[in-house]
Amino acid sequence: MKNNEKRSIREWIVRILLLFIGVTIAHFGVTLFLLSDMGSDPFNVLVQGTYRALSSATGLGFLTHGRVHILLCAVIIVVLLFIDRSYIKLGTFICMVIGGPIIDIFTKILSPLFNSVPPIPVALALVVAGCVILAFGMTVVINSDAGTGPNDLVSVALADKLKKKFSIIRIITDVAFVLIGRLLGGTVGVGTLVCMFLVGLVAGVFLPVNKKLVDCAVRRFS
Repeated sequence: MKNNEKRSIREWIVRILLLFIGVTIAHFGVTLFLLSDMGSDPFNVLVQGTYRALSSATGLGFLTHGRVHILLCAVIIVVLLFIDRSYIKLGTFICMVIGGPIIDIFTKILSPLFNSVPPIPVALALVVAGCVILAFGMTVVINSDAGTGPNDLVSVALADKLKKKFSIIRIITDVAFVLIGRLLGGTVGVGTLVCMFLVGLVAGVFLPVNKKLVDCAVRRFS
């Protein structure tokens, strides 16, 4: 999934714009998922567990969920810089910085529609819709090849290195995030379990589709 060919400035601009579109779509899906009130997505279970474990330590009261999220993303980036730095691009840092604010914006817009906890059928519909939209946006980001979100980079790098299908590796990494996060004190809900398996499967379908769309857009506007 990595590409080291030289690109013009115009092509990079097009790829970064596509990345922004993908990130926005993906985080709209995450917002729907969170509004379902059925648990966090797998990576945020890890973030939540890490936050609870660290915040209980003396002298670390300044930590917040958001800061721990950025900290874990930074750790992933540093590890990959040592393993294979070609995975780390400008878009990786863009994803790390803008994801939270995008969710905040969508939450302000959508939360008035859910003044109370939604009924279970509605909540499950939000989870499934959120997972599908997340997978679509995430694969646009990956196929933009302008940089992948730090948490998604784990799956991308492992799939490349192990020569395995991204969908299978994504499920494995999500399961690992949930197990480690739960051991650290993170909360797991029904939505978490659905997301843990659904996103990887849907992403496997969207990857080739979105690659054609992204390649077409790059050729058209570069």
